[in-house]
Amino acid sequence: MNISVQSHKDSGEVLADRRIPDGGDWLSREELDSLTAEELIRRTTALKPLVAAHAMECEQLRRPVDEVWNAIRATGCFYHFVPKCYGGLEFDIDSFIDAMLPIAEGCASTGWVTAFCVEHNWMLSQFPKQFQDETFGGDFPYIIAPGATNPPGTAVPVEGGYLLSGLWKWGTGVMHADWVLLVGNIPGESEPRQLFMGLPADEVEVLDTWHVAGMLGTGSNDIRCKDVFVPEYRVMDMGEMRMGNAPGAKIHGNNPIYRMPMTPFLAITAAIAAVGVARSALDHFKERIGVRVMLGTTVKQSEKASAHMRLGEAAALTETAEMILRKVGHRNVALASQDGLVGAEDRIAMRAQVALAMDLCRKAVRLVAEGSGSSAHMTANPLQRALRDINVMASHIVYDFDGATELLGRSMIGLEPNTRVF
Repeated sequence: MNISVQSHKDSGEVLADRRIPDGGDWLSREELDSLTAEELIRRTTALKPLVAAHAMECEQLRRPVDEVWNAIRATGCFYHFVPKCYGGLEFDIDSFIDAMLPIAEGCASTGWVTAFCVEHNWMLSQFPKQFQDETFGGDFPYIIAPGATNPPGTAVPVEGGYLLSGLWKWGTGVMHADWVLLVGNIPGESEPRQLFMGLPADEVEVLDTWHVAGMLGTGSNDIRCKDVFVPEYRVMDMGEMRMGNAPGAKIHGNNPIYRMPMTPFLAITAAIAAVGVARSALDHFKERIGVRVMLGTTVKQSEKASAHMRLGEAAALTETAEMILRKVGHRNVALASQDGLVGAEDRIAMRAQVALAMDLCRKAVRLVAEGSGSSAHMTANPLQRALRDINVMASHIVYDFDGATELLGRSMIGLEPNTRVF
């Protein structure tokens, strides 16, 4: 893969050491034809020890570890939502959750990036056919791409497309990306549309800005470009994708997965990592209480009722969160199976439910971390990383619990939405 480490000496800016893939490591047609959902899940589950062994290195590098990332690519998981007409797998939501959970259990950051990059291939399936032909049907049978939306850039209309400029934050997936998906607004529009645009990764700069308290290994650095031409066929209205009415939804509409509203699916995608890190924290707590002797006593913590209560409550919270993800996933597909678009009330409710699932996972991790003593906060202990990761994870805008429940309450009494995040 190509590796670029550069600095802007005049301004002091440093560009990130991203890994633009060379390609050529795609699965063969025969390998894809024989790859079942069960086999994909077996492969990602088998990777969990490798992912976990490199979790601290991932955090130190502030990006996924190359060896781990290449092993994830080799599983075939990034073909999951690529349409069958392009040779993809077109698997369902449950198998997506099942395949992503083991990676997230091994490392929250790696699991987060992997799930997003799988989901972003679903996003590509929503674009006009010519863009899908260029990628899925051309030299990129799947893409690795961030989907950066905020703050939106400026898209100036020109003949045949737009000139895109801007600085976008939260570029999850950009460190190993071959494409980028960015939002731009047309200057002067009274009601700005969010235009989602696809660009080759080598047409943008990636700034080394990802210095955070948790989820360090995602490498979600800032992305910048100036006056990059984006042809019209690589552009779609993000509002249409939110409603399940994008160009690709009409092309692949025989499968309701491609008519799902975006935001509930996005919320599920990111929350998989929360369930994974909560599961991991539970496992570490179970192991820890079996050997930890409480200060001033000769009693192992595993003999104390308080430890049993924390473990039991955290397990119930985590399993409930997973149940919510699966139920919302089923409902999103079921609603998309019906005639017409999925209404705002349903989309708002599903977003609030997944925000609740994230909150349950955060409570579960806090329960076991707070019951693990001071040494659990040593940097070598996975519990402290789990606590930091879940707190940062929960700050994603789609999990703003106050905002999600306010929006739900407004819809229940007939008030108009006060945000587009649903």
